[in-house]
Amino acid sequence: MGKKMVILGAAESGVGAAVLAQKKGFEVFVSDAGKIKPRYVDLLDRHGITWEDGGHTEAEVLSADEVVKSPGIPEDAPMVVKVREAGIPVISEIEFAGRYTEARMICITGSNGKTTTTSLVYHILQKAGYHVGLAGNIGQSLALQVAEKDYDWYVIELSSFQLDNMYEFRAHIGVLLNITPDHLDRYGFCMQNYVDAKMRILRNQEAGDAFVYWADDPVVAGELGKYDMRARQCPFSILRKEGMAGYVADGEYVLDVDGAFHMPQSCLSLSGKHNLYNSLAAGIAARLAGVPDGVIREGLGDFQGVEHRLEKVANVRGVAFVNDSKATNVDACWYALDSMATPVVLILGGKDKGNDYRAIAGLVKQKCVGLVYLGADNKKLHGFFDGMGIPVADTHSMKDCVAACVRMARPGDTVLLSPCCASFDLFKNMEDRGEQFKSLVRDLQ
Repeated sequence: MGKKMVILGAAESGVGAAVLAQKKGFEVFVSDAGKIKPRYVDLLDRHGITWEDGGHTEAEVLSADEVVKSPGIPEDAPMVVKVREAGIPVISEIEFAGRYTEARMICITGSNGKTTTTSLVYHILQKAGYHVGLAGNIGQSLALQVAEKDYDWYVIELSSFQLDNMYEFRAHIGVLLNITPDHLDRYGFCMQNYVDAKMRILRNQEAGDAFVYWADDPVVAGELGKYDMRARQCPFSILRKEGMAGYVADGEYVLDVDGAFHMPQSCLSLSGKHNLYNSLAAGIAARLAGVPDGVIREGLGDFQGVEHRLEKVANVRGVAFVNDSKATNVDACWYALDSMATPVVLILGGKDKGNDYRAIAGLVKQKCVGLVYLGADNKKLHGFFDGMGIPVADTHSMKDCVAACVRMARPGDTVLLSPCCASFDLFKNMEDRGEQFKSLVRDLQ
């Protein structure tokens, strides 16, 4: 009998890891404390993989030679604690999949902008005709793609949770967009623990690799000196040119990596200051991957953006409705508010992850004409924002929330869903929150 691989968590990453493990000759057992979705049950059954849901059979789990833990399961989950106490190695699906592919890896992390930048890099590489897969926090699991297709290149969005359990995996091109407080509830409410997880993007990088990062991020700047970096450093900025691999100045988007590249800033498809950072990071990564200039120019100019990220939904009786459900932390909301040119009715709330709302207080006072709280428990929001003299509404469902927004907004205003919080108190996930918002808004027309 081969080695036994136990997979904890049977969603996209876990089921992908199970299929790859079986293909590589492991004895595989999948265990989920919750209910496994029907499509994943079908995939497991089709491959004849043993699974359980609704709880863990401890003896089965603890007989593993190795455990792949889904990123959504915290380290302090009772079963994970027992696995650790038993001395069984715990790895991520990304770590596991990386053992079985020779593909070049472009890996993108950061507190904000990951999905947009990952999608943009993938868009450019696809346009260039690369044999490329999209994986990680977005798209199909890396493990399933390695098992079934195995591309030459992968563009991977990596959360801090995925980075936590990576050890030998290597990013040939690593991109770090920014580090701002997020997920602190998973890191003992200690910012440094979260920072350390993000900096794991540097792990195992070699001299022929590249590290792309935002040079103006104070947290990143403070961390760089702690690491012995062998990879080529490719910083980007919208404030300075000197020593930058990419920058924006005088209306020009410029890359200075393996030769110069210029295009007018006005030709970039993505608008807003935060998207300049994303476009710079993506352009540098594409250039490092050898994509021709003409294709980079075309890709930066025709990218359609990402669903649930500053997505224009509709204009109803003079009021614009914008879906930014992906804004699950305070910094993401800051960028959204900063990009608004009209008075804003802001929808805030959800599962608070240790948020400090002081970062957006100035923009809220400057731009907001109404605040609508949307959460199971809005006490913290009331405590922070109610004293600002801005009208507020308290809601606990998307239907009530949209109705409150309609009452509050005047022609020329923008209703912005940019909640600062995770969605799991009232919704299945961030996408469900955004879809409900869009559906109700479209019903207003």
